[in-house]
Amino acid sequence: MMKRMIQLFFIIIGGTLGYVYIHKLLAHLNFGNTIDWLANPFIGAVVGAVVVFLFAQLFVDALVNAIKVFEEKIVKAPVSDVLFGTFGLVFGLIVAFLVQGVLNNFNLVVIHTVIPIFMYLFLGYFGFQIGFKKRDELINLFPISSRSKDKKKDNDDEGASKQLKILDTSVIIDGRIADICQTGFLEGILVIPRFVLEELQHIADSSDVLKRNRGRRGLDILNKVQKELSVKVEIYEGNFEDIAEVDSKLVQLAKLVSGVVVTNDFNLNKVCELQNVDVLNINDLANAVKPIVLPGEELKIQVIKDGKEHNQGIGYLDDGTMIVVEEGRTQIGKIIDVMVTSVLQTSAGRMIFAKPKLLEQAL
Repeated sequence: MMKRMIQLFFIIIGGTLGYVYIHKLLAHLNFGNTIDWLANPFIGAVVGAVVVFLFAQLFVDALVNAIKVFEEKIVKAPVSDVLFGTFGLVFGLIVAFLVQGVLNNFNLVVIHTVIPIFMYLFLGYFGFQIGFKKRDELINLFPISSRSKDKKKDNDDEGASKQLKILDTSVIIDGRIADICQTGFLEGILVIPRFVLEELQHIADSSDVLKRNRGRRGLDILNKVQKELSVKVEIYEGNFEDIAEVDSKLVQLAKLVSGVVVTNDFNLNKVCELQNVDVLNINDLANAVKPIVLPGEELKIQVIKDGKEHNQGIGYLDDGTMIVVEEGRTQIGKIIDVMVTSVLQTSAGRMIFAKPKLLEQAL
């Protein structure tokens, strides 16, 4: 359909040029007497339409493909990007129009005919790029926007609870997000960016069995959240073409929509904090609701493997918390009583350090 419309456009252009200029061209070349039938403007219109149509066949397919690529990028781009880019384009064309009015005062043909065309192309493109890439800075110029942001911060916690929650790949694969949503502790709208879905699909299609299982688990979790739970889920169709990393795209999206990134990735957590982006770390929540273990408490664990340091053993609690047992290498495979010496808690998880109870009693 698009190809037919472009061909029709070139036919109309060719017919118009033939109607207006062919008989003038023949008269200028003194061919008017030898080719009288072409002097008729309507015959010229037909000839012009046929010539331009045949010439357009050389590049019409390439033009259609270029338009489709442009259309796809516009559809995927956020609405705010397109809106501000359009405003910038219009502003650039207005400036070019004003400049053309000044150039018309010159007598040189080149100045008031050729240069204005260049000015319209250059200033239109320049204005679109400024509006598209400087969107956030332009938004901050409006005092109404600033006042609304300040008012939102001063309001009660209802606004914060309705913020968009943007899920990253790791928290989807982890699976605990479905249980948290089911209990009602996570309010608002869950946003799943299209680029996160593409990454999940890429993982699910991996030749590595472990990666493939993790990717399919993530897709199953999303299906459960969307169909079985009452929480509202939206798919963000936009993409940030100039950003390669998915984590960087998540941070940029959170800035764009004033949303909250939901993750269990320690590094993404730190990046969000450095860029003043709100973040909810599932590991932080898990650590907050874990039973508190204090130094001096006694636990019964099974030492299952070596630790990184000399003569260390590693065990785990039922909830997955790692316990590093000093002098526990000789106890691998055994269930022993240990005494907690210290607890280390970070966004990456909780780690407990302990010593065998018999060793503590000997000391």
